[in-house]
Amino acid sequence: MSRRALLTLIAVALIAPIHAIAADNKIEPIGAYAEAGASDALKKALDSKGWRVSLADGAYCDIWLRGSVATGKTDQPGAVYTSLGESSLIGVITFEKATTDFRGQSIKPGSYTLRYEIHPTDGNHMGISPIRDFLVMLPVAFDDDPDAKFKFEELTKASTKVTGTNHPGVLSLVQIDSAPAAAKIDADDSNHIVFSSALKSQSGTTIPIAFIVKGRAEQ
Repeated sequence: MSRRALLTLIAVALIAPIHAIAADNKIEPIGAYAEAGASDALKKALDSKGWRVSLADGAYCDIWLRGSVATGKTDQPGAVYTSLGESSLIGVITFEKATTDFRGQSIKPGSYTLRYEIHPTDGNHMGISPIRDFLVMLPVAFDDDPDAKFKFEELTKASTKVTGTNHPGVLSLVQIDSAPAAAKIDADDSNHIVFSSALKSQSGTTIPIAFIVKGRAEQ
């Protein structure tokens, strides 16, 4: 065998596993949200179609975005999702198995609401994410009113029910320029699994949204 042929075989062998791993990640549409412990108001607030994210070891999470979200106005420096009001309900995520949030905290299998917030500008949050926007998780049994508004301290304290620690359970939002034609998942340069889609607003506009469903902060 020639040296060139040998090098080609080695390159294929190295590349193939990467392609195989990527092929195992998929997203598919699912029906309406029907968690027994969730309020009727929450179920009605969500889109009638959800998305199942599956990774190499099987189903990982299900996601339902809100059918339409009220737009607000955020003018805090470093915020990207400036049309979303703080503490606004964005959707629901159900984890099929134990996982971790973006801070690396343990999250039990179960269903959680996702509410929009902005990291404080203090030393405890510097460098966690390129942007200040993130999603706070709450147990669906606790968060029964989709239109409820929370102060930052109230929301983050309630979210400690998810982690069992002094810190809330969070997923990091990611900046995207435009919404994909259909919901999708990608792996970023840090091997985070990113879900991206279009979030509908009550005014009829579309808000591109993306957040990390699996992966943790670098530090």
